[in-house]
Amino acid sequence: MTVEGKSLLRHRNFVLLWAGQTVSEVGSQVSVLALPLVAVVVLGASAWQVGLLSAAGTCAYLLVALPAGAVVDRVRKRPLMLGCNLGLLAVMGSVPVAHALGVLTLGQLYAVEFVDGVLSVFFVVAYQSLLPHLLRDEQLMDGNGKLAASQSGAQIAGPGLGAGLVSAFGAAAAVLADAASFAVSALTLAGIRTKEPEPVKAAGGPSLRAQIAEGLRHVLRDPILRNSVAFNGTANFFVVMVETLGPVFLIRTRHVDPGLVGLLLALGAVGGVAGGAAAKALSRRVGSARISWIAMTVLALPGLLIPLAGSGPRAVLYGVGWSAWTFSAVVTGISLTSYRQATCPPGMIGRVSAAARWITWGTLPLGGLAGGALASVLGVRATLWIAVVGGCSSGLWLFFSPLRRMRDIPLGAVPVGA
Repeated sequence: MTVEGKSLLRHRNFVLLWAGQTVSEVGSQVSVLALPLVAVVVLGASAWQVGLLSAAGTCAYLLVALPAGAVVDRVRKRPLMLGCNLGLLAVMGSVPVAHALGVLTLGQLYAVEFVDGVLSVFFVVAYQSLLPHLLRDEQLMDGNGKLAASQSGAQIAGPGLGAGLVSAFGAAAAVLADAASFAVSALTLAGIRTKEPEPVKAAGGPSLRAQIAEGLRHVLRDPILRNSVAFNGTANFFVVMVETLGPVFLIRTRHVDPGLVGLLLALGAVGGVAGGAAAKALSRRVGSARISWIAMTVLALPGLLIPLAGSGPRAVLYGVGWSAWTFSAVVTGISLTSYRQATCPPGMIGRVSAAARWITWGTLPLGGLAGGALASVLGVRATLWIAVVGGCSSGLWLFFSPLRRMRDIPLGAVPVGA
């Protein structure tokens, strides 16, 4: 099989994984719009309470990402992913049911977000660990590019679909689409036929704590991985502030209709689709190492337009700024993720992926809480200015790293500390 894009379209197992992820991502993006709207519109949540809701969904990353990696390395990935999908189906389905019965509360939303976060951590670590078993190293850039493009495409289709569902049935009922998407993802996973390597056995081997520490050491000793997780952690801290406060800013400060907020967010996500489609060509022309820091230090600068959005036609500035961020982040993320997957020692992909994500995801609840707290003191618009300036500065981690002296990111074994 060649490594051209068309070959992966004939790769049955990858296509099933890709299709299931695409549907699931669309459903999740519906909830990204619908759940804050349930809190704001249905339950009258304040900016601080919306920040708490964001933190409830992301604190699981800080709490369980490290043990999730060690667990994923010890079990078969596909059954674990199936179990996570079925759990997510039940959890997200509880929201429209509780609303229909008139018993929905902010407490339930916090619980739903937390459990969703825990199961999502295990699922994502497992699926990124499964991908190298489906594809060869030289196919990872293409495979990650397709998955990233689908994720960004979901950020277009999901909010747009969510906006329509919110307008037609209400925010709580719209969450049902997310629940249904997990059922579809489970069905596609059940159709994958691949023999996974024998998982690491706990008996007679290193303890769970020792395995976790091994994954962390690998990330922190590798200069490319170390700087990439610092970049991602910094970017996520500020980006989640924008994601948390965006609906509050648009609805309460700029008086944008809730049904149009999803369409505006969908417009912003166009950049992610473009980034996923352009990443391979940009990597070839500019170099995968060069484009990673150029994207996040130059191409992301229009993100500064986000707080300048106003009512009426000026609302489009929010979408333009968000689009620049998603384009830049996707281009950079494809290269950095492919590097981590291709250079990871055998049997450690789950722990290394989880260690990297523990650092990069661990800043998400902190960003959500910081956004809610700062907005309560400084106002929503001033907090957005802090967030976009910080986000546009995060690429400096990549600029001041070994990537600046390379044309391409190595996708083979490299000496640690080189």
